[in-house]
Amino acid sequence: MTFQKLLIGASMAIGVSYLATVPAQAGTLTNATIGGTAASDYLVYDSNATNTFKVANTSENVQKVLSGNAASPTGNVELAASSEQAGFDFTKNTTLTGTIGGKTLTLSSLTSDDWFGVGQTTTTYGLNNLANTWFNQALSSNSITSPLLTALGHTQQALFNSFLTNGGFQRFSDPNISYVNQDDTSGLISIGLAGHLNAAPFLGLSSSVFKLQASEIVKYTYGGKTDYLYSFKATNSGLLELSDGISHSGNYEVTIKGVPAAAVPEPSVMLGLLGVAGVFATQRKFKKASI
Repeated sequence: MTFQKLLIGASMAIGVSYLATVPAQAGTLTNATIGGTAASDYLVYDSNATNTFKVANTSENVQKVLSGNAASPTGNVELAASSEQAGFDFTKNTTLTGTIGGKTLTLSSLTSDDWFGVGQTTTTYGLNNLANTWFNQALSSNSITSPLLTALGHTQQALFNSFLTNGGFQRFSDPNISYVNQDDTSGLISIGLAGHLNAAPFLGLSSSVFKLQASEIVKYTYGGKTDYLYSFKATNSGLLELSDGISHSGNYEVTIKGVPAAAVPEPSVMLGLLGVAGVFATQRKFKKASI
């Protein structure tokens, strides 16, 4: 009986130790599909150790390139890929939809309605809308103040107007989704946005004078909520787009507070628990035999 008790205690300790040491697992987006009102307006970029490069727009490639993470952001899917071309329809969107943690997540490019307000095709400086909010935050988050701009011959309003006129909001409406992962314990969903490590030239500023980090914007719908995500802090992706030599150099990570996936024990944990159950079963047999 003493031996049996020791064996049970040891088995339980092993089982508990497995439970305590199992690391948090990361779920990824599955069943990825492209949709929206401009469902064909997207590009898929695969990658190697140094470059991203275009590949065929197939569902297999879409799923493959979303396999990265913050430490290794691989390829990406660019939504509303024609946003920088003449004739771009700013009223339509392209979406990426999939399942993560058993729930549906939709990521979308932006339209003029998102930036300027429903029914508005343009805007002016100083209005209360996403266009003004994002632009002002892009400058302030990078410590680019009005006095600094004035000293260098710029004004914030002039920069905004130039950005608007030159299609800047369209340019930043086409998010390049490089990965979508979820921490199974906390439920936090992490989304990688491939962008420029220094986006100063795209806001009308010299890259030799300013270092400005700003991601493109992605619109999301998850758990009945729709909102916008963007970041002003990038890490070096270690990649450059093969054809232009400058794109996809920065990785911007944005997050959504997701619902944790249902806990599923690791195989090692199950073995430990089965060991405990086996000892209890053996103990019952011993008791029956001794009656």
